[in-house]
Formats: sequence, C-alpha cells, structure tokens
Amino acid sequence: MIPKMQFRKSVVMGLVVVLLIMTGLPTCLFAQKNQSANALKVALLPILDTLPFHAAQAKGYFERYGVSVTPVPVGSGLERDQLMQSGAIDGMLNEMGTTANFNRERVQVQVVVSARKAYPHYPLFRLISAPGSGLKTPADLKGIPIGIAKNTIIEYITDRLLAASGLALNQIAKKSVPVIPERYQLLLQGQLKAATLPDPLAKSAMESGAGAIVDDSTHPRYSVSVLSFSVQTLKTKADAVRQFLKAWHQAAQDINADPESYRSLLLQKIRVPKNIQQTYRIPPFPLREVPSGEQWEDVMNWMVSKGLLKAPLPYKESITTEYLP
Repeated sequence: MIPKMQFRKSVVMGLVVVLLIMTGLPTCLFAQKNQSANALKVALLPILDTLPFHAAQAKGYFERYGVSVTPVPVGSGLERDQLMQSGAIDGMLNEMGTTANFNRERVQVQVVVSARKAYPHYPLFRLISAPGSGLKTPADLKGIPIGIAKNTIIEYITDRLLAASGLALNQIAKKSVPVIPERYQLLLQGQLKAATLPDPLAKSAMESGAGAIVDDSTHPRYSVSVLSFSVQTLKTKADAVRQFLKAWHQAAQDINADPESYRSLLLQKIRVPKNIQQTYRIPPFPLREVPSGEQWEDVMNWMVSKGLLKAPLPYKESITTEYLP
C-alpha cells in the first residue's frame, strides 16, 4: 500500500506533467504558426526586374528584417500564374494586366509596389527592326507584322507606343510569337521584320545589328512591372509583407547608389546575353511607389478594347499602398 505522503507527491507530479503537456503543446503550435506567419514564397522570372530581390538576399536584408523568403524560380508567366492560382506561392513579380486577370471575378491578388519602370535612357521594352530591313521609324511599320506575345504587356506596349507615334489601330499589324528567345532569333534571322522585346535582350539584338525604332523611355507611363501578393497572404502575413518590402527597398537603394557593384550578381542571377554582359547599363529601380490611377485606367481601357475584360476593374481593389515602407 502506498503511503499518503508518497501518493500525494505522485498526484502532484502527475498534475505537473499534465500541465506541462497542456501548456507546452499550444506553445509549440504558436511557435509553428509564428514561423509560418514570417515565411513567404515569391515566384521570380529570371529577368532584370528581380535584381533587388537577389541583392536583398545576398546582403541578408530579409533576415535583418525578420522575414524568411523562399524564391520560387519560374520559366514563364503561365507557370507563375498557375502557382499563384493553386496557392503554392504568396507573391509574384508580374504586370498590372496579370493582376487584372486574376481579379476579373473576385479580388485574389493585390499590387503592393512597383518593381521596375521605364526611365529616360533606361527602357523596359524596345520596338526594334531586323538587321538590314531598312525600317527606321514607326511610320515604316504600317502593315508590317510585328513580333509580339498576344494579350500581354508586350502587345499593350506595342499598341501604345505606335499610337503615340501617330499610327492608327488599323495600320498596326502583329504576329504572335509568345516565346521571347524565339522572337529574338526570328528577328535576327530576318524572319520577323520587327519585334517588341524586353531589355536587356532588345539591347543585345541591337548590338547584333537590329535597328532602334521606338522604346518606352520616351513614353514611360506605359511600362511598369509590379510585385503582387495574394489577398490571403496580405490578411494573414501582413507584417511579413511589410518587412519584405523594407528589405526590397533597401536593396533597390543600394543598386541605385552604386549599380556597377552589382554586375557580378546580375550576371549570376539574370539572363544577360554574352555580347552585352560587360556593357549593359544597370537601370535605376523605383522606390516606395505603386502604379498611378491613370496607368491602371489605361491598362483597363486596353484590356476592355481587346475583350479581355467586360468592364474596367476598380483601382483601389487591385492596387494598395498599405504595405509600403
């Protein structure tokens, strides 16, 4: 028979163990939840616009601001969009048109910052002509099929740049070549007389003999890439998104202050053709801003005119400044 004193001690110890288990389990769960709340997965194309991300990662800025960020490399916009649709990622580098596509029925993603935009002497996109084609001005392109990717920012930029240069809509001819490297090769081979390409690939084509016709540095309001996050992430991981953007902007400031010091990182992370790897000028990056209402409205008008949307979507539903540093 167990003595009373020993029995009481056993009961007390048992209660302590139970209490430890009961209190320890929620603590463990809270730690897991807290870790998850500070973790983000962001889809990134291997393009120049993502350089601030790679700089922030290389300098440890994400860790400094207490956010765990996993880059998810994607090879195409389609792959990126599928990951976002399935909930496999929290954020992505994209364009306003992509954001609108996600939000056509209900708001699923929101733009939180401009990632890159056109500046004088630093275009995002160039409309260029094939070597030896003799095409030099927008007027020369009347009726000439221009290589584009249909229903994308490439087609939007092409339409807007040519309209701003005086061409009527019925004078603009286009040929859809969705794969950018293929469009690049077809242009240099002369199978396309003209094409719209992003930098630095467009600059590489020019170094190989392609001719400059018009670029968006003369009409910078049309070109901007953005970072968008799912509304679910913005609800449940708001602080993580804010800290992510602090790190992004600190890296962008560093690049703007001394762009040449980031050339080796650029060549390591971004696809830059060999013929311009040492000469391509690293562009400045925007700081703490989102696209304007006028820019959003113009994209909406274009998408409605193309039948991509039934009606324009409200600016404030798809673009927010709430998370800017």
